Amino acid sequence: MSTDHPDSQFRARDFAGRTVMVTGAARGQGRSHAVEFARRGADIVATDVCADIDTIPYPLATAYDLAQTRVLVEREGARCLAVTADVRDGERMREVVADAVHLFSGIDVCIANAGVVSFAPVVELTDHQWSTMLDVDLTGVFHTLRAVAPVVTARGWGRLITIASMGGRAGTPNLGHYAAAKWGAIGLTKTLALELAGTGVTANVVCTGTVSTAMVHNPAMYSLFAPDMEAPTREQVRGRYARLNPLGTPWTDPADITAAVVNLASPAARHVTGETLEIGAGVSARMP
Repeated sequence: MSTDHPDSQFRARDFAGRTVMVTGAARGQGRSHAVEFARRGADIVATDVCADIDTIPYPLATAYDLAQTRVLVEREGARCLAVTADVRDGERMREVVADAVHLFSGIDVCIANAGVVSFAPVVELTDHQWSTMLDVDLTGVFHTLRAVAPVVTARGWGRLITIASMGGRAGTPNLGHYAAAKWGAIGLTKTLALELAGTGVTANVVCTGTVSTAMVHNPAMYSLFAPDMEAPTREQVRGRYARLNPLGTPWTDPADITAAVVNLASPAARHVTGETLEIGAGVSARMP
């Protein structure tokens, strides 16, 4: 029977017996990853900060959102450890990993997904905006992978997957701090791939384009792309987003990112490490 049927009851339970940790799992891409791995039989460790950050110009996920992720995961028959954790806190990430090991006897796949964005030209960025962006989008990845790497290495099998951005592949006006953080996350993950080579653990990066999540669908982001409009709506900015990529799609569904993550996490990807997989609707074709 086909394993790519859209109905979840036909999906392979190919991650049964595995434990998958996802940061930023309360909504958006993180929730999509968590629920899909649950459908495929994995137990889930779902973390999120569940609080707003003062330099980020849109509301972040809430404790209710994280609880809903847990409901969706458990509805698929999986166990779920859903905890509030800030990736900026290295000790807290170690605690989460320790709790997961105690409850599930280990972690097999880690998806360092948590991330935020804000906007300003480089010369107008404040120190606080700069440090917050790097603390979440780069240091947060470091804290996550550092905490998980010893666990998967000791088991002799593991998949470490960093969710970066096409913004980490080229410069983008008003996103200098974001681009710097995402470029750094790519370099960090590639280095880890080399350090863990031969242990049975791979480390890869997924660079996403414009994904249809709350990070993209908010007044601040819409205004960035339509500064000539007052309070632009989703429909008003659709065409401007679509012109950002050759495929002419305004935004990618989180499920499309999840499909790539599942592939990288699978046993079939055992020889794939240190790679950067770009899901940018053709933007990569314009790059050297």
